[in-house]
Amino acid sequence: MNKELMEALDILEKEKEISKETLFDAIETSLLTACKNHFGKADNVKVEINRETCDFLVYAEKEVVPTEDDVEDDVLQIALEDAREISKRAEVGDVIHVEIKSKEFGRIATQNAKNVILQKIREEERSAIFNQYYEKEKDVVTGVVQRYVGRNISINLGKADALLNESEQVKGEVFRPTERIKVYILEVKNTPKGPRILVSRTHPELVKRLFEAEVTEIRDGTVEIRSIAREAGSRTKMAVWSNNPNVDAVGACVGMNGARVNAIVDELRGEKIDIVNWDENPGNLIQNALSPAKIVAVFADPDEKTAKVVVPDYQLSLAIGKEGQNARLAARLTGYKIDIKSETQAKDAPGFRYEDYLDDFEDEEYEEDYDGYEEESYEEEGQPEEGYDELPSDAQELFGEEEPAGEFPAEDGEPLGNEEIPEGDFAEAPEEE
Repeated sequence: MNKELMEALDILEKEKEISKETLFDAIETSLLTACKNHFGKADNVKVEINRETCDFLVYAEKEVVPTEDDVEDDVLQIALEDAREISKRAEVGDVIHVEIKSKEFGRIATQNAKNVILQKIREEERSAIFNQYYEKEKDVVTGVVQRYVGRNISINLGKADALLNESEQVKGEVFRPTERIKVYILEVKNTPKGPRILVSRTHPELVKRLFEAEVTEIRDGTVEIRSIAREAGSRTKMAVWSNNPNVDAVGACVGMNGARVNAIVDELRGEKIDIVNWDENPGNLIQNALSPAKIVAVFADPDEKTAKVVVPDYQLSLAIGKEGQNARLAARLTGYKIDIKSETQAKDAPGFRYEDYLDDFEDEEYEEDYDGYEEESYEEEGQPEEGYDELPSDAQELFGEEEPAGEFPAEDGEPLGNEEIPEGDFAEAPEEE
């Protein structure tokens, strides 16, 4: 019996990750509970289990009194004559251990102990699973699709099931049972029925964690993801920064022939990803965030977190994006409320002086919740930025002539360098000279 118990504890420790010491404590507690149920009261009853042999000893602590006539409670006291049969050194006033044979518990007591042990094992198993996944909260894990529960999806994470609620699913994504997917752990709750794990496929941190896993330079701290904005299933914009001047942050994230970004795009089922350089200068950052559109000038107000942007007429629809998406994501990425005007619209502003320019922009404001603009069809001709020299000199000085950072279409993940493409089109990476 003891050998079988030890083998069972070994298996539980290995498969359930519950320590033997915890199990021994549970068994001792359960046997003590059985004693209390059997004897009615057992405040003086103790249980000890040998950790090496699994032999257990159940005993009562009893006070030694002079004679049988002095015994007022035989559960708590023992006569000296009887005590010396247990220990020859016993003296009046001593407390000695009187062994209680396990057979005295009877069948009911044994079953009670078994039930308590099983309950304790289940509790410890739930606790171990909770602790394991609680440590992974706000991280990405791989799971296997099990089944649809209404509009929600049950995902098996190995030792526990997670729930992918409808609100955290990407519109249009359909999964088959047994399919392996990556999910972001939103929250791990401890409940009486076990840990409740909520996961997401729409959270921006999912993209960030995927890049951390894929890009060595991000893991070792050479490259940082400073900001990320996402419309799940459609497009993500991400601003990156290199702590090493010899390492190109955007290039590191894209990888050789787009290998790194392609792996993430595949996991996200074709979601487009724009990777741009972070810049401490708000004007430059906004210019980068609005890529692939060319920018003529940016007037940023760091105090109010607002920015007014001038783009060439032929670039207006590209800067705004389909249904305002490009401008909306740029606003989230930078934290600025962005107002975009074409050069013609800017010149039509009364007086068109620099001081007036900041006050006279009233239309086409694009905040994070803007969704009212339909992108026009557009074909890039590569023409120069006409009208640039006609802007106020202050505006020209505010913005350098750097090209916007490259865009990475989700379908092929190839870096496009400084070339521009219409929204939704695909292009090959420019050949190196």
